[in-house]
Amino acid sequence: MVEQQTNLDNTPVFEQLWKITNELREKLDARFELHPNHATQELQSYSSLTGEAHGSLKTFSGSEINWMVHAWLRDSKTGFSNMHLTIWLGSQIRVPHLAYGFGTVPHLFCYMDYIPRSDLFTDLEYLDRYYEPVNKRYLELQADPCLKEFISKTLYMRQAQSRTSICFTSQITNETMTLVQTIAHEMMDRWLIWVDRAEPVAQEEQQALAARDLFIRRTIAERDPDNQLAIRLFGAEMTDKLIRALWAG
Repeated sequence: MVEQQTNLDNTPVFEQLWKITNELREKLDARFELHPNHATQELQSYSSLTGEAHGSLKTFSGSEINWMVHAWLRDSKTGFSNMHLTIWLGSQIRVPHLAYGFGTVPHLFCYMDYIPRSDLFTDLEYLDRYYEPVNKRYLELQADPCLKEFISKTLYMRQAQSRTSICFTSQITNETMTLVQTIAHEMMDRWLIWVDRAEPVAQEEQQALAARDLFIRRTIAERDPDNQLAIRLFGAEMTDKLIRALWAG
């Protein structure tokens, strides 16, 4: 999709989407104590060798959040853009992690999901508690003719999504942008309530949960097919730094 693009100025759309992520960040900052990670400081502003692609990747952590990524990337040559707000909780609770991804490809791309931390095939209490409440909204979006479901060609990327994952492309309209903003806040507000009401994980179970979280986070980052695009834009060395920053390597 990116290679089919010519010079497109998607600045207004990028700014709208980035504004949404910052609105979500404000809610996180109001609820959690977060500290910047100095290990990724050099990635707060980076660019390609040609100067046509730019990005910013910031990471944070705290007593309740193990790793949080707030990042954007833009290529002025094609109009491609991508941004992330991903929150990986600590092992003291088992609430799903929360992930947002927005971009222009050149149409609108939207991804939002609660990343499971339990086996949804067997842990039916977890399924009913965290995924049944969002199933209705998922089905509504599936039935919306203006939204085209985005299906990754990469098997692990599909495996990493929950069955209520919101992942679509669409034409860029005021209605669609408003819908993205509405759903994004719905998911954040619901998630914050879950976090506040969560029961603690037993101490003897936390190490295994933390190891599972880290494995999933690292594998998603390393198997993302967009890494090949990043290599072409920024080179292998910078791409490796970006990937490791995503999973806290």
